[in-house]
Amino acid sequence: MDGSFLIGSKSETTDNTFRAMNPATDEALDTDFAVSTTGHVAEACKLADAAFDSFRELDPETRAVFLETVADEIEATDGLVERAMAESGLPEGRLTGERGRTCGQLRLFAKLLRQGRWENVVVDNAMPDRQPLPRADLRQRRIAVGPVAVFGASNFPLAFSVAGGDTASALAAGCPVVCKGHPAHPGTSVLVGQAIRNAIKKCGLHEGVFSLIQGPSNDLGKALVEDPRIKAVGFTGSRGGGLALMKLAQARPEPIPVYAEMSAVNPVLLFPEALKARGTDLGKAYVGSLTMGAGQFCTNPGVVLGIDGPDLDAFAKTAADALAEAQPQVMLTSGIHANYDKGVEKLTGEADVETLARGAEGTGCNRGQAALFATSGKAFLANPNLAEEVFGAASIIVKCADMDELKRVLSEMEGQLTITFQMDDADMDAAKAVLPIAERKAGRILANGWPTGVEVSYAMVHGGPFPATSDPRTTSVGTAAIERYLRPVCYQDLPDAILPKAVKHGNPLGLPRTVDGEVEG
Repeated sequence: MDGSFLIGSKSETTDNTFRAMNPATDEALDTDFAVSTTGHVAEACKLADAAFDSFRELDPETRAVFLETVADEIEATDGLVERAMAESGLPEGRLTGERGRTCGQLRLFAKLLRQGRWENVVVDNAMPDRQPLPRADLRQRRIAVGPVAVFGASNFPLAFSVAGGDTASALAAGCPVVCKGHPAHPGTSVLVGQAIRNAIKKCGLHEGVFSLIQGPSNDLGKALVEDPRIKAVGFTGSRGGGLALMKLAQARPEPIPVYAEMSAVNPVLLFPEALKARGTDLGKAYVGSLTMGAGQFCTNPGVVLGIDGPDLDAFAKTAADALAEAQPQVMLTSGIHANYDKGVEKLTGEADVETLARGAEGTGCNRGQAALFATSGKAFLANPNLAEEVFGAASIIVKCADMDELKRVLSEMEGQLTITFQMDDADMDAAKAVLPIAERKAGRILANGWPTGVEVSYAMVHGGPFPATSDPRTTSVGTAAIERYLRPVCYQDLPDAILPKAVKHGNPLGLPRTVDGEVEG
């Protein structure tokens, strides 16, 4: 295992090193990883800036082939899943699937590039004879915003990290990337970073298209966000971390956007008829979603809302029985495990909160013991602490007095990534009445499923109002993620000889266009 970090085509080392920890044993793994300096950050950003103009103007086919080559190189990397297992405590099947998702989203963006819609070409042809004033020839396309800083996430060491959705969408847009690998999985980061670098070399691209900096210090992230050559930031992590980066970005002489996916409890609404008809099955499925991956999903169902009564009591009993049998799983880091225990302890000590069940106690390091709580709608409304995310397999059932109180509880909650409706046909009118509230609160609304699991597709939205994300207009999953790293440019009366190919009169790239208000292609 190579402990160097990557500045363009160079592998760099320093005397200052750190090691990854195996969360299953709390033992340090065997490789010393070099810690980058703020000087290395500046060098990486300088290279990214130097690569920007050539990379952003690559024809779509060339950039698509590059993304596909990155996917091929990741799949060909020996020992990647095994290293990710050692650094994250996640099982082989989960990480094998995550590797497939990582490569799949790279290939999906390659397909998007070939389709051409992402450039959003709009042409308003000149109208020299228009009265009382002529109209100029106006042509619009979207171009890359500039070099992008990406922060690797702890809970998805592949799909939300070095070559994850933020990096894939930024590269697809034509933005070079400087990635700060997550300090919990530096070996995984290096292996993926080397795969990207191999693809850059094979495709003959500028070395500054990608760099990887490493280290546990927050100073590196600060230097990266504050570097004037960085024009946007992609981040998945805690609310505190996201807010800190946003503050840094807004304090720059040139403020830049931070696209941060942060905190959500993803309410599940149990409508009365569904609860009556299949409450037992819902209780078991709920616990399965809650405890999946030790509850370390952005879309974990942390709050359940239902109408108080025998049907909700039966659901809660089934869920409590199932959760009591849930085996503790290794959490990602000792710090995440400690914060989870603190969050559970805080809920346990809250007035008007009942502990319904705890999962089985485990032996070994950093095992998260699942927890299930209950409270009334009135108490939930009176105590904002009950709506805070506990990152892990902990959730609270809120027993509302009636549908009006349920709607009030949902209305007063913060922004969410998801809201789930468990409903039957007889619940349709009630669900329709709640839908406008859900639309205000979440980026994805689903029926009769569970929020854990995010499809990488054209229609997917993995975002939502604050604090789910820092910008509710965006998504970090799906093809629309590319829009974060593009901006419109209008060309007025430029000679065809100097117009970019995307907006030339003859449409040499064959892109879909909107011409004088009519969609073509």
